[in-house]
Order: sequence, then C-alpha cells, then structure tokens
Amino acid sequence: MIDTLSGNLGHFLMIVAFVFAIASAVYYGLVELGVLDKGIGKKYGRLAFYVHGLSVIGVVAILFSIIYQHKYEYYYAWSHSSNNLPVHFMISCFWEGQEGSFLLWIFWHVILGFFVIRTAKKWENSAMLIFSLVQAFLVSMILGIDLWGMKLGSSPFILLRDAVAAPIFEMNPNYIPTDGNGLNPLLQNYWMVIHPPTLFLGFAATLVPFAFLMAGLVKRDYTGWIKPALGWTVFGVFILGLGIMMGAYWAYETLNFGGYWNWDPVENAVYIPWLVMVGALHLMLVYRKNGTALVSAMILTMASFLLVLYATFLTRSGVLGEASVHSFTDLGLSGQLVVYLLFFVVIAIGLLAYRWKELPKKDNEVTAYSREFWIFMGATILCIASFQVFLPTSIPAFNSFLGFFGVNSNWAPPADAVTFYTTYQKWFAVIIAILSGTGQYFYWQKLDSRAKVWDKMMIPVIVTMVATTAVLLAGKVDDLSYIILLTASMYSVISNAFVLIKLFSTKNANLSGGAISHIGIALMLIGIMFSSGYSNTISLNMSGRQYSSQFSEEMNKENLLLFRNESKQMRDYMLTYKGPRMESEDIPGYIERESLMFFEDPYKAILKEDIVQKGETYGHKGDTIQIYNENIYYEVEYRRKSSKDGKEEVFSLYPRVQHNEQMGVVPSPGIVNYPDRDIYTHITQMAVDDEEVEWSEPMQKEVAVGDTIIVHDFFMVFDGVVRESVMPGVELGEGDVALRANLRVLGNRQDHDIRPFFVIKGGQVGLVPDTKRDLGLKVQLDEINPKDEKFKFTMQTTQRDWIILKAVEKPLINLLWIGTIVLCIGTCISMSRRFKDYANDKKEVEDKAEEKEEILA
Repeated sequence: MIDTLSGNLGHFLMIVAFVFAIASAVYYGLVELGVLDKGIGKKYGRLAFYVHGLSVIGVVAILFSIIYQHKYEYYYAWSHSSNNLPVHFMISCFWEGQEGSFLLWIFWHVILGFFVIRTAKKWENSAMLIFSLVQAFLVSMILGIDLWGMKLGSSPFILLRDAVAAPIFEMNPNYIPTDGNGLNPLLQNYWMVIHPPTLFLGFAATLVPFAFLMAGLVKRDYTGWIKPALGWTVFGVFILGLGIMMGAYWAYETLNFGGYWNWDPVENAVYIPWLVMVGALHLMLVYRKNGTALVSAMILTMASFLLVLYATFLTRSGVLGEASVHSFTDLGLSGQLVVYLLFFVVIAIGLLAYRWKELPKKDNEVTAYSREFWIFMGATILCIASFQVFLPTSIPAFNSFLGFFGVNSNWAPPADAVTFYTTYQKWFAVIIAILSGTGQYFYWQKLDSRAKVWDKMMIPVIVTMVATTAVLLAGKVDDLSYIILLTASMYSVISNAFVLIKLFSTKNANLSGGAISHIGIALMLIGIMFSSGYSNTISLNMSGRQYSSQFSEEMNKENLLLFRNESKQMRDYMLTYKGPRMESEDIPGYIERESLMFFEDPYKAILKEDIVQKGETYGHKGDTIQIYNENIYYEVEYRRKSSKDGKEEVFSLYPRVQHNEQMGVVPSPGIVNYPDRDIYTHITQMAVDDEEVEWSEPMQKEVAVGDTIIVHDFFMVFDGVVRESVMPGVELGEGDVALRANLRVLGNRQDHDIRPFFVIKGGQVGLVPDTKRDLGLKVQLDEINPKDEKFKFTMQTTQRDWIILKAVEKPLINLLWIGTIVLCIGTCISMSRRFKDYANDKKEVEDKAEEKEEILA
C-alpha cells in the first residue's frame, strides 16, 4: 500500500514554511518602513519565522523518515537509498540529492536565524528581513508546485510513479520496488556523514555578516554592524574552512587520484568565497583598530555571501556539465537560481550604491610601518588569489551566458587544472605566508622606523634561515619555487611563534587566536608543498615487461603486478597479495571471500568454515551472515626490516574496490600513516570475478586414495574422503549423504587444501566443486566407484588470481592535517573572544540604558 500521507504532510509543511518565510519578511519589512509598530511587527515577524523554522524541521524529519523506512514509493528514497545501507549512510542519502542538500542549507539558516533573533537586539528587524527573504527563495527551490504554468522548485516528496515513466506503473499504479538504487559508492564513507552538514553550515554562516551589513546600510549605521558581524565572520571562516578540509580528507581517503585537492570547479566554487571571507575578516579588524578600510570590508562581506549564491548556481544549474565530477544534474532550476542570485546582487549592490555618498571615509595616512598596511595587503592578495581561481572556474558559465545571446564561444577551461592553478596559487601562498608573519609583528609591536623593524625582526629572520637550511638539506628540496615557499612558510611559523611567546608571557593568551591560525596556515602550506610537490611513486615495474599493450605507458611503468601469495620486492618493502576480503556487520574485521558461499540474496552469505580471530570464534561453519556485497577489499601484506635493530615491521593494507551498477568499478585507497609520510596504495586492475573466469577444457583423472595427480604445474595428493554431517548451504536430511574429498596441492612454502563435495540428497546426486583462485585451479569429484575404490575427478585451470596496484609516498602530509587542526584551534580562540567582546559591548549599552531610565525616573 502506497503511503501518500507522509508526502502530503511534508509537502504541506513545505508550503507553510514558504508562506511564513514571506510573512516574516513582510512583518520585519513593514517595521523598517515605519508602517507597522516596532513591537507588534517584531512580535509577528518572530512568530512567523518560528512557524517557518518548525515547519522546516518537520520537513527534515519526514524526509528522513521516508528514507529510513525504505518507502520506495517516493522517488527520492528510491533514487538515493537501498535496503542494505546502515543508518549512518542513510543520513548521507538525505543530502545526496539536490532537494535534500537544499533542505540541509535551509535547516542551518533556521538554526542560525533563531540565534540571531535572540542576540541581535536592535539589528533584529533588518537582519531577519534578509534572513526571511533568503529562506523564501531557498524554500521555493524545493516547493515542487506549478504556479501559473511555471514549475516552482523540485519536491523531494514526488512519488516514483509520477517521476519515472515505466510500463509497470501503467499495469499497477500502486507498484512499490522492493529495493532502491542505492547510495553513490563514493559517498559510502563516514566523512560524507559529517562533511556536507559542516560545509552547508559554512554556507549558511556567510548569510549572518551579510544580513548585519544590509541592516547597517538600511539603518544608516555604517559602522555599528561590524561589532555583531565580526564574531559570526570568524565562525563562518572556521566552519567553511573546516568543511572544505573535511572534503579534502574524504577525497584523499576515498578517491584514487592520489591527492586531496584536484582543482575541480565545484571545489573551486567553495574555495573562492572562503578566501574572500578571510579577507573580509581581516579588513573588519583593520576598521576596528583605526577606522580605515570600512568600504572594503563592506564589499568583501557582501561578496562572500554573493559568491556562495554564485557557487550554488554553478553546481546546481547544470552549467558545468562534464567539467566537474561533483556537480548536480539540472532539475530545471537554472532559471530560479539566476533569479535568486540576481535578486540579492541587485539588492546588495543597489543599496550600497544608494548609500555610497553617506559612507564614512577616513583619510588616515597608512604607511608601511603600520599594522593596517600589512593586513590590508594580505586581504588584497587573498582577493587576487580568489579572482585568479574565479575566472577559469566560470568559463562554462561565461560560455552559457554568451550562448544565450546566440554567441558561440569555444573558450575551454584549463586542460591540466592542477598544474594551471598551482602555478599561480603557490606564489600567492608565498606572499600570504610572508605577510602573515610580518603583519603579526606590526600588529602587536609598535614598529615605526626601519631601525625598530630590523631590531625586532632580526632574530626571527635568522632563525628562519637556519631552520630552512636544515630542512632543505634533510628534505632535498631542489625546485626554486618550492624553496621560496618553504622559506616563507617557515618564516610565518617562526615569527608567529615569537608573537605567541610574547602573548603568553604577558598573560594575554586570549589574544593568541590570530598567531595560532597563521601558524596553522603555514604548516598546511609546508604539508601541501611536500606531499604534492614531492610525492613519490614507489610501485615501479622493474620486470622490464609491459603488463598489457592496452595500458598507457605510465600505467605499465608505475604499477606493480602481484599474484596471490607470491611476494615481490617494492623499494624497502616485500609485498604479498593475500586475496580478496569482504566485510560483514556480524563479524569484525575482514573475511576471506573464499570462505563464503553466496546464494540468491546478494547481501547474505554462508560461512564455509569457522571464523576465528585472536582466539575468539565469531562465526561457525554453516552460519548465514549479512555482508556488504558492493565492497571488495584486497589484502596486501607489507614487510620491511628495520635498518637500525633488524626487527621486521609487518602490516596489511586493504585497498577497496566497489562494484556498482551505476558507476562500475570504483577503487579507493588503503593508507598507512607514518609520522613523516603516508604510503598510499590503490588497485588499478584486478582479475575478473569468479563468474567471469574463463576455465580451460576439463581434464578427468581417476585415482585411488594416496595417489598423486599431476595437472600442468600442480602436484596433488588425494588423501581420501570423509563424510560430513553439516554442509554449508545444503540442509541434509535423514538418508542424505555429503562426502568431502581431501586433496593436497604441494607447494614450495605450504600445501593447499582442496575440498570438493559429492552430495546425495533425496536420491539425487549433487556435485560441488572447490575453486582456488590463488592457484587458478578448480576440482570437482564426479564419480565414486566403491567396488574398485576409485574416484574420478574433473580438473580445470585458469590464470592465477592477481592485482595491479599503485603505491605512492606522501612525505610530510601529516603537516597538512596538523596545520588544519592548529588553524581550527586559532579560529575558535578568536571566535570566542569576538563573541565575548560583543556580549560585553551589548551589556554595557544595556547598563547605560537602564542607568538613563533610572535618572529619568
């Protein structure tokens, strides 16, 4: 029975959310226009926003409930989820689609809006007017209604029968699929549970300072908006930056391009507003210190929010096409997205232009010895860096814009995006590192002459030169651009460390956020430089033979072929491919694939043997267990002897390959972490599955117990047969017989057991062969002749199981992740300080107001 109630309720709440977002905007707007009493307007504006917010929360709950309960009558649940997904991946299903990710963004605006209502005080009316307008536009994207013949939004509550034209629905309109399409295999990663919410919270956070800025322009309070906006700007920098780095780590751990940042247009579209927001933050600080750079701070605050809207247009309109692997498909929302973007561009720029002549402009002379000069220079470089990324990223949008007017443009994005962007961005990074080190000195010390500058900065510069020289000698850095970047980054770390020492020694640790953040950025730059610029492929093909003429030269040269259970040297390591493994929710760790027997249900398997790990039995022969059938893990054992004490280091990596109907074969790496480097291993080719193996022509051998069988290169000893009372996958009744033949394949290091079954069940004979892919051998017991005590076997051979892998060393990549953590700590300290300052300022104003009331009384 189709459940239409959930969808109808969700759709109704969506309409309520849309209507009350508009109502909230109207009430707050009428207050600002002076048409409505301030107290009444604020009361009803709040009430409308609360109703809007609760409706949004209700929509979120209903949509997740539809996914969680596998209600595949709904197109969204069928498209993005499936029966076998664990709960945490069902959460990822929620925001895999456009509608769910829009809803996530709307939800975060609701939460932030509740905070603004409680804390904004005099700024509430104007700021919440902007919030409500933004919410009305966003909710319209997922309304899914026809308005005067025009589609408004795409609803997540549309039924499958209404979304998919399939003959089955003509025959049976109430047909409900038993399973869904499933979650994109690349998103089946724990980072995809937390990365998108963090990223969309960062998007949402750009609205708060923008709303305060618009409030300032509306109220003609051109300077007061910075106080409430400053803490939220730091929050936005922190959350959006954290979201970006979570995405980078997900890419590093899940994708197989060997890195964490690929300069994909969608990655760039998020990176650009973050850079601009960091610039806006620094210009706000400049204004707080000496009253300059107000207009620049306004422009960048405005731009950070508008660039998020532009990023939304790029990634959701379909304009990127094949230029990005991350972009959503076009749901017919491109027109709405353009209107959404243009509305706020016109409102923001129009209001700024209208108030332009009234804006306070302070003509303070800024010299190279002032701290404001260095901060302003840093913000300027950040803007130029973002613009350099913005232009090439926008090429598909420019082409579409020109095409709209009938102009055919063939302007193409950079063919090698990584090289193109890195060539420019590393020089911007050099300048930022130098400015972040020097700016902190000017910020905390009065350096008003050349003599003072040299006197204070001589020691950090000397320490930088010594430390950089030591790193250069140890790290063998030979590229001039990298030497300069390393020097600049080391300088930033050391000079900010000296500032930290001073702040802690004077008991001003609460002021240390900026210096700590800058150290974090510098460490990240060093980590990026070494891990990307000096990554080293260690899986070189030393055999002198090509693996395949169909492989590229690079693939033949930089990959290693491993046969099952056969060791091969790779630099300092001896590698052994141990075989394919699978995961089960019933058993910890990995299970040998060959110890499982599969049947019709793809998510279940029967154990062929007991599963014992570290002396504890987790499964018994014949047990049925739940498995994740999409994921195959290939165990690769690494062995290395220490040159110091001769001890042998042994560990296994489990690079994964996902087999997905929509995306085909999707490899993910196995990574081992050392303090000074990572070893990053992924599968590039593997032998075909058992079902696709081409076996040789059958060979029959008739033998007695104790005989030796020779098949090609194999020597097998037949040790006899035993009767089994339990057989995996077969229920034996009274009178049924299961005989297991025991054969040993003799090997150099160890023997291999082969155990085919001969089953008599209900008077019928069943033959169950035993397949050993590591040997490339399949053996079947065909006949038993009790009279002559002879046994007839059929043997077939094929190529042994193998994989081809690529292994890359990533030196000092941990500095990137450590730098990220340090940056987050620094921004948290700054954020805490800015929110406390605003709360104290607000309390001071309230105390003065109460004092004034008492005097008047």
